Amino acid sequence: MVSTSLLRFLALLVLSSLASGRSTPRKSDDWTEKDQKILILGGGVAGVIAARTLHDHGHDNFVIIEARGELGGRMMSRTFGTAENKYTIELGANWVQGTQVGNGPKNPILALAEKHKVKTIFVRIMSTVPTYDHTGFIDYLDVFNSAVDNYTSLTVAAGPRVIKRQVDTTSRTGYSLIGSKPKNRYAQVSEYYQFDWEYAQTPEQTSWIASSWAENFTFVPDAGGFSEDNLFAIDQRGFKALIQDEAKEFLKPDQLVLNQTIKDIAYSASGVKVTTTDGTEMSADYALCTFSVGVLQNDDVVFNPPLPDWKQEAIQSMTMATYTKIFLQFPRNFWFHTQFALYADSERGRYPVWQGLDIEGFFPESGILFVTVTGDYSERIEALPDSQVQSEVMGVLRSMFPNVTVPDPEAFYFPRWFTNPLYRGSYSNWPASFYSDHHENLRATVDQRLWFAGEATSMKWFGFLHGAYYEGVDVAKAMVKCIQAGGCVGLAHVNEVTNGRPYKI
Repeated sequence: MVSTSLLRFLALLVLSSLASGRSTPRKSDDWTEKDQKILILGGGVAGVIAARTLHDHGHDNFVIIEARGELGGRMMSRTFGTAENKYTIELGANWVQGTQVGNGPKNPILALAEKHKVKTIFVRIMSTVPTYDHTGFIDYLDVFNSAVDNYTSLTVAAGPRVIKRQVDTTSRTGYSLIGSKPKNRYAQVSEYYQFDWEYAQTPEQTSWIASSWAENFTFVPDAGGFSEDNLFAIDQRGFKALIQDEAKEFLKPDQLVLNQTIKDIAYSASGVKVTTTDGTEMSADYALCTFSVGVLQNDDVVFNPPLPDWKQEAIQSMTMATYTKIFLQFPRNFWFHTQFALYADSERGRYPVWQGLDIEGFFPESGILFVTVTGDYSERIEALPDSQVQSEVMGVLRSMFPNVTVPDPEAFYFPRWFTNPLYRGSYSNWPASFYSDHHENLRATVDQRLWFAGEATSMKWFGFLHGAYYEGVDVAKAMVKCIQAGGCVGLAHVNEVTNGRPYKI
């Protein structure tokens, strides 16, 4: 049951946090709308949906530039397994999170999956989860269930803070204020399953208010969300098929450039020019930048002139989190027969969440099992050789099943999202120090011609695929209005992000 105060809090957020666009017509006699060219930088969900939105509004003078050889961005899959037993697995985005209840709002990712017949399966995230520690199976489901209740209390308690205009704090502070202070390994891994596994960072690193609204806007229908349900993609074309097949319906060959990594973006009030790593130059009237916030933070693309201070502060104030799935394939299934299992280590976040794919409805007889790590632990393992990570994972697995002769895996793989210069992480996370004005500046246009969109620019759904989708739609519509008006300031920004009251010194 969602409290009235929480509903009021969510409504206030929607009304108070939407960025505004200001149009300033400046047409000339020889100006025509169709002359205005747009470069869409990045072929992930935000970029492709922005392109589709432009097309739907009659503006086809655009080109998508993508660094990889296919569309999809962080919807990335690969073939995994032995030569005789291979499957397509998802390295990045894997879920339709929140679906639909009755005639309520439908998650647009669900709509695309249904339209393009992408195979998914219902996942019971909160169903019975076998629990383990370093001694093997041990039942701490009572602690796990308490963590579920504590997380619900955390999200509800955030609402009154907005109504009372109280400052945001970390989710760790929020947990403490509702009386949740996990001390032992069982309480910590149970909290991890509820929190870190969703946001890819710890409660200490995450906004209390923002994490609560992201949860409710996705999973709580009474608060404007979709549903509590989750679908797991198992399509052997890859989850990316939903965005690739959508693109095939409107993209022409000359509107897509693949295998071109952008290294430099020059911009001014009169247009933009991008240069790729092989020296190719492309010019346009506008550019839509859909790079991850991690790429922007690490200067993997150089802006000329440098982005203004207000934009840089917004970029550097957001967080790019990392979520890593470590896949193993064995000759036979020797583990749990549920969808998920938990391992409680003395070190919080050390190989905690396990998922078996060798079960009915998924990939039976595949022998595939994977474990997820997040945040700082993801960054840690990326600095290690595969052999050391495999050794650590196998040590945990053998401690979970002390009465089983656990063989070495026949196949082993994990992606390195954090060190990949095309992404620099998996998805964004909102820290407690990130103000609403920062968010407005993250979305804002620079010099009228340089626009930004992606999951990180979504106020309600940062970190989610549907966040990228909605941002692609919204920014493309704003660009169309701008072009039709003969030019505009674009999405507004705040020159300096300030406190409500000055510091006392």
